[in-house]
Amino acid sequence: MSTSRKSPIHAALPLGGVALALSAATLLGGCVVAPPPPRVYAPPPRVYEAPPPPPGYAEPAVDVEVRATEAPPPLPDYEQPPCPEEGYLWTPGYWAWAGGGYYWVPGTWVQPPRVGVLWTPGYWGFVGGVYAFHAGYWGPHVGFYGGVNYGFGYGGVGFVGGRWAGNSFAYNRTVNNVNVTNIHNTYNETVVNNVTINKVSYNGGAGGVAAAPSPQERAAAQEPHVAATPMQRQHVQEAIRNPALAARANGGHPAIAATPRPAAFNAPGVVGAHGAAPLPPRAAGSPAPGAPHANYGGGAQPAGARPNVTHAPPNAAMHPQAAGARPAGANPQPGKPQPPRAQAAKPQQPKPPKNEKHEPEGRNQ
Repeated sequence: MSTSRKSPIHAALPLGGVALALSAATLLGGCVVAPPPPRVYAPPPRVYEAPPPPPGYAEPAVDVEVRATEAPPPLPDYEQPPCPEEGYLWTPGYWAWAGGGYYWVPGTWVQPPRVGVLWTPGYWGFVGGVYAFHAGYWGPHVGFYGGVNYGFGYGGVGFVGGRWAGNSFAYNRTVNNVNVTNIHNTYNETVVNNVTINKVSYNGGAGGVAAAPSPQERAAAQEPHVAATPMQRQHVQEAIRNPALAARANGGHPAIAATPRPAAFNAPGVVGAHGAAPLPPRAAGSPAPGAPHANYGGGAQPAGARPNVTHAPPNAAMHPQAAGARPAGANPQPGKPQPPRAQAAKPQQPKPPKNEKHEPEGRNQ
């Protein structure tokens, strides 16, 4: 007779209890053996940022002051007045637009708003069928000014007229009119001009300068800028009030082409353009504010001088007829009766008594 051996669990538990124990063991073994699910790291979504567009060709970061439908005249030819004193920087002259026409803003020496800045001249650019003037500005570097050759260090690209050395400005005597007796911070540096020398005063369009801003000039346009100083704005206002500076009056050759200081249109050292005609005399009254006197051809007026004074030729008092003067008593209007004039009475000689003989003087009686 065979006997079957039972496990201790089977012996101790009934049949239902055995099944329940097996189920619990199975569940307990699964929790221990099965590894946890792997954790997957998901990075945050990437946000695409489009690169900034490059700056436009004719629109560097400067203000457009005014627009005109006709091209500005050629730049006049003139000499640079001497620098008045150390610390002044040269700003070239240019054609501006007001009152339906162009007028000349003379070049001048000005004081910068602060140490370390340079002047970028304004320029005319042909954009969208019109000529737009881009205002000049002060900044750490010279930016794009249309490729216009203004001269005196502004040959169309950059500036070679001087540089800052600490808190002092050093002048390049090769292109600047500097008196070394008064200004000692100077140097001589040869300037190689690769730009065609002409008098074109605008960029683009028919006959304009074909120049585009370089990467350095684009970067300079993005730097912090300072607008024209109050003295520069006063200089422009004086030019507007001077009718002799209008292009229609001077034919593109202003008699006041450059000044030693801003708004000093009558000061010694004023320079006229080559080929400038003498200014016409004013009909009546004193000259306009800032206008030069006609007798001095746009130059400085001597102290105490009167405008439009006609000087008589030498010895006019001794020879009135040679000077065009009429003799005393001449009828100023021939054909018209002259009013009677008083005549001085002649002294009467006493009459000798009758029947008396007189002997000549000097004879003995």
